Amino acid sequence: MIRTFLFVSVLFFTFACQNTPSLAPNPAPTIIPLPQVVMPQTGQFFLNEETKIVLPSDEPEWQWVANHIVEKIKPATGFNLAVTEQVASNKITIEKTNTITETEEYELVVDPYEIIIRSNTAQGAFHAVQSLLQLLPTNIFSNKKNFADKKIAQKKWAIPCIKIKDAPRFSYRGMHLDVCRHFSPPAFVKKYIDMLAFHKMNYFHWHLTEDQGWRIEIKKYPKLTEVGAFRDGTLIGHYNDQPHQFDKKRYGGFYTQEEIKDIVAYAKERFITIVPEIEMPGHAQAALAAYPELACTPGPFEVWQKWGVSENVFCPTEETFQFLENVLEEVIALFPGKYIHIGGDECPKVRWKESQFCQDLIKKENLKDEHGLQSYFIQRMEKFINKKGKQIIGWDEILEGGLAPNATVMSWRGYEGGIAAAKENHDVIMTPTSHCYFDYYQSQHPDEPLAIGGFLPLEKVYAFEPIPTGLDATAAKHIIGAQGNVWTEYMKTTDKVMYMTFPRLCALSEKIWTDSKQCDYKNFIQRLSSHFERLESMDIKVAKHIFDLKTDFHNENNLVKCKLSTDAGNAKIYYTIDGSEPSTNSTLYRGAIPITKSCTLKAAPFQGNSKSGKGIQQYIHKHKAAGKSITLKDKPHEKYSAGGITAIVNGIKGSDERYGDKEWLGFEGKDFEAVIDLGESQEISHVKMRFFKGEGQWIYLPKKIEVYRSENNNDFTLIGTQSKIAGDKKVIAVPVSLKEGTGRFLKIKVNRFGLIPDGAQGAGHEAWLFVDEIVVE
Repeated sequence: MIRTFLFVSVLFFTFACQNTPSLAPNPAPTIIPLPQVVMPQTGQFFLNEETKIVLPSDEPEWQWVANHIVEKIKPATGFNLAVTEQVASNKITIEKTNTITETEEYELVVDPYEIIIRSNTAQGAFHAVQSLLQLLPTNIFSNKKNFADKKIAQKKWAIPCIKIKDAPRFSYRGMHLDVCRHFSPPAFVKKYIDMLAFHKMNYFHWHLTEDQGWRIEIKKYPKLTEVGAFRDGTLIGHYNDQPHQFDKKRYGGFYTQEEIKDIVAYAKERFITIVPEIEMPGHAQAALAAYPELACTPGPFEVWQKWGVSENVFCPTEETFQFLENVLEEVIALFPGKYIHIGGDECPKVRWKESQFCQDLIKKENLKDEHGLQSYFIQRMEKFINKKGKQIIGWDEILEGGLAPNATVMSWRGYEGGIAAAKENHDVIMTPTSHCYFDYYQSQHPDEPLAIGGFLPLEKVYAFEPIPTGLDATAAKHIIGAQGNVWTEYMKTTDKVMYMTFPRLCALSEKIWTDSKQCDYKNFIQRLSSHFERLESMDIKVAKHIFDLKTDFHNENNLVKCKLSTDAGNAKIYYTIDGSEPSTNSTLYRGAIPITKSCTLKAAPFQGNSKSGKGIQQYIHKHKAAGKSITLKDKPHEKYSAGGITAIVNGIKGSDERYGDKEWLGFEGKDFEAVIDLGESQEISHVKMRFFKGEGQWIYLPKKIEVYRSENNNDFTLIGTQSKIAGDKKVIAVPVSLKEGTGRFLKIKVNRFGLIPDGAQGAGHEAWLFVDEIVVE
């Protein structure tokens, strides 16, 4: 991992651009991720069919670098660049040099006569090529030949003169892909790997086994793919939609060992290490459908058709351990990287609690409980994997009951697991749901395609900092990098995978490559507009929400006010509050809009007379608490508080489908208690609250609401209760009738559900409580 980067500009470059010195330097490039040192020069290098690639080394890895240049440039230009040992000019020279010491460090120099790539390793040179490609016109990535006329071609394929010195901030820069909930064919997996390489990522976490499908051929156990790779139907709609419905269509697929070998080789030539994940002891129902004798109960089992986590897990018998060791023998032979991911997450303990064998094993091994049994399971598998010369990675649940001695922890439930592991001198890969789960919604627009939930806009991804505050220098060294995760429950097509991944992958790539002091969101957005053209030339479906209108509703001086903005461009914003559609003849937005009465606000961004992005339509209810001051006894969880605490008294209802938007506040294991200052004493007849119900996401309705009134914020009187809180919909509106009287302050208490019962998703954990607008009339 590179913590510091030495800038020795005097010794850095050999060649200087030789065009007219009086000319201004070229504009700053739009490279993503942003290199550490960028020095634009004057002049251009013109790529043409006579350009040669000079490659002094005949080592295979360096040949891959040269071949990559040829392969990427030929489709759009028609140039089949020759690789040679030496030529005077009009060349791309790839140099291996000992003056560069870091593994992935590189230097890139472009002058009018030569392009020079320097590195100590082929991997570093490969990263330089990715930067070089992004200096070319964006249509270089098209698969179609753009310029048949050679004279035009020579003019068009210009590369601006520049000097770049670069190296990554972190040694582990990864992306994950779940191919179990929905299968990705080998060709798409290769395309995904190409996109990782293009953004200078170096690890691909391949999630290969799940309750919903087993995707890797294991020759010793053919039923894993004959049975476990196919399910007899798939959940329709969202998990929270009740009752569950299924399409009854057989679905599945798997990778043969020959296909895996081919993909591994493909990744290797792009300097991507594949980390295979074989889930254990949970997420195992597909394996149990094939081999039910490995379970704690007799079965039979089916490959699961719905999402969530099955309670049927591997039973820690000798037969199970022998099975897993045999499976891993074949997996290890296929994947040359040092890591094997063994999951370890979300393992329900119900079957173990019910199993006499498991209870006897807990006593025999002097384990504390079922969490200790999970630790025993993981540590036993780690010993086997270590003997094979590999290291394990596990999700942060492997901390429960005691951490395996040599394990690397993937911290997904927040930063806490990573912090604890780093303090115990274990390596950590940060991948918190708050910033790295790309299955979350990325826009609050109502036409956004179905997602699992949550809300992770591009700006929040870019705000990600892998090293938590408060870690000392020794522990911080164990944060070896970060990873984005793509879980595919709600991604039936590969286009949907790309739409959910891009441009959030671009933001993450920059945050884990570029020094944090150089990262600037506005600058990133400026470069991203050009990057979109590159991605679209490569047939990548991209989410372009940076052009959409954003709202910021806030309370100020007992009024709700709305700020409007866009991330990209210099669009003008027009709005209406009378329900009419905005046009360039509507009111021009000049500053925060005060909401003085109930209304429907409509607004849209315009470039000239045309809309440049998606607009907004929002009804604001000017009830008695809207815009007023509110205090909470306990803060909402940081992941679910994007709108701040005033979001529940701003006159706006949260989404009926998505609990992760700015209007919902989420509380984990806490009751809700708020005090609203109405500004003056007044009569109140009722309060209405809204709660989200999503038991598949561990979100439950509360048990009781109590409302109190006071004139002085000290002496409160109970004026209303409600304990009839039920319903089948995702959002439940609950009215509370109040005793007659006046008061200035309202105190509202909401008692949470408590522990999730056995048999339900998240059993034994505290249920979440999600609260929306508190309407006071």
